[in-house]
Amino acid sequence: MKGYMILFLHAHLPYIKHPEYDEFLEERWLFEAMMETYIPLIMMFRKLEKDDVPFRITMSITPPLMEMLSSEDMQKKFERHMEKLIVLAEKEMERTKSEHPKKNKMARYYFEYFKEILRVFREDLKGDLLKPFGEYQERGYMELVTCNATHGFLPLMEIYPQAVRAQIEMGIKTYEKYFDRRPRGIWLAECGYFLGLDRYLAEAGIEYFFVDSHAFWYADDQPRYGVYRPIITPSEIFAFARDPESSEQVWSATVGYPGDHRYREFYRDIGFDREYDYIKPYIDPSGVRVNTGIKYHKITSKDLDLSRKELYDIDEARMVAKEHARDFLYKKVKQVERLFSLMGVEPIIVAPFDAELFGHWWYEGVIFLEEFIRLLKEQSTIKLATPSEIIDKLDVVQMVTPAASSWGANGYYEVWLNGKNDWIYPHVHEMIEKMTEMVEKFENTEDPLIDRALKQMARELLLAQSSDWAFIITTGTSVDYAVNRVKKHIMRFLDIYDQLSKGKVDEERLSYYEWVDGIFDDIDYRVYLKAGEVS
Repeated sequence: MKGYMILFLHAHLPYIKHPEYDEFLEERWLFEAMMETYIPLIMMFRKLEKDDVPFRITMSITPPLMEMLSSEDMQKKFERHMEKLIVLAEKEMERTKSEHPKKNKMARYYFEYFKEILRVFREDLKGDLLKPFGEYQERGYMELVTCNATHGFLPLMEIYPQAVRAQIEMGIKTYEKYFDRRPRGIWLAECGYFLGLDRYLAEAGIEYFFVDSHAFWYADDQPRYGVYRPIITPSEIFAFARDPESSEQVWSATVGYPGDHRYREFYRDIGFDREYDYIKPYIDPSGVRVNTGIKYHKITSKDLDLSRKELYDIDEARMVAKEHARDFLYKKVKQVERLFSLMGVEPIIVAPFDAELFGHWWYEGVIFLEEFIRLLKEQSTIKLATPSEIIDKLDVVQMVTPAASSWGANGYYEVWLNGKNDWIYPHVHEMIEKMTEMVEKFENTEDPLIDRALKQMARELLLAQSSDWAFIITTGTSVDYAVNRVKKHIMRFLDIYDQLSKGKVDEERLSYYEWVDGIFDDIDYRVYLKAGEVS
């Protein structure tokens, strides 16, 4: 055995729960991830365990995602969503008989697949997706880490220590709530790191975190082993850096595996292809066409117009995914052998990916993962490990101060701060200052209504800080929704602030805010008293 690999899945979605609607377009983001990624991953873990295939997966499940997955309202909505898809797939089985055998084959596949996902959700999981992840952690197959509260981009909060603390502490508290233990590690949203952030992590009891390659490449001192061994920061927190080779092989839009011409085309869906009257009951109630998850075409060529894509074959794609898994293992083994000969110690290959890449964006991704893990059993050069296993056995480690960085474009902050989204931050900074002001004013309040108002102010602030809104505005997808979310959280926050300033809280309006933005029922607003720098 010449090296280790940390296979990391970062599971995250912004808080898109809308209890005020029976159906809401953006809630589909969660349902699609549950149907195509989270439940299939659990099914994959079960098969591996049943077949006695050893595996070690490291995974973050962000606090907003934990809160949504544990919501009975969202669980019921997911069931209704799946029931509608099953009806649609059944209609497609009949309709595609007269269209093409490949289409009919896929329609039958989707019908059975949707039924199985719903059965697993209802009967096996009883609607609880968090429990099996926790159980796999207890049995030693996984290590779960937390993430800062609402996936806020911490470097843009650097001037407000109380805001950084609130994000970190609420992330830890939510993890403890659902997994009944303290996390050893944290995934910093977007791998956003600023100089001195490790001090906040040490203060919170975190032992390790992850950064992008740039954090090591441009560090104050060059790490002796580059990104292939963890370093320890001046605050004695371990940092792991992303391996760029693994990222390119799996994630790259140009040369990565998901772009193979035989894989399923994500952007061609019957939600857009079928005539409006036929598909209307299965798309958004507003009439907006959306993805249904029923897709009949393959990528074919990246240069082809969607209308010219060839028909997809799931069996062919499965075969390709297994070929790619073998190729990935071959490349990892060669990489480890090369690095071991150069370094003289075992390299640590850190391969982090958005969990939703597997199954949702890259439909065959879960097949790829399962095959890769099975193939690992057949060789002895590289072994999967969790970060805790690595740091517990390290005898010597280099102390380095990582550079400010992120895993966004160019390794810095520009995705989350640019001419399109910079308007957000003056408002958020004002909210932090007003939050601190009100907590200091009412720190010792015994009025339950004021206590509720302060808690809701903290929720609105945290939700406004989500990095997703700035990211969406930058990429140009669902921009209206992202802008509206930021503005609504600002508006609700300022409304409560004005009520507290005037000494009269409108309980009816506050109750509404608590209902629609009901994340973190155990939130502690007093963290905003901690405005001082860490030592």
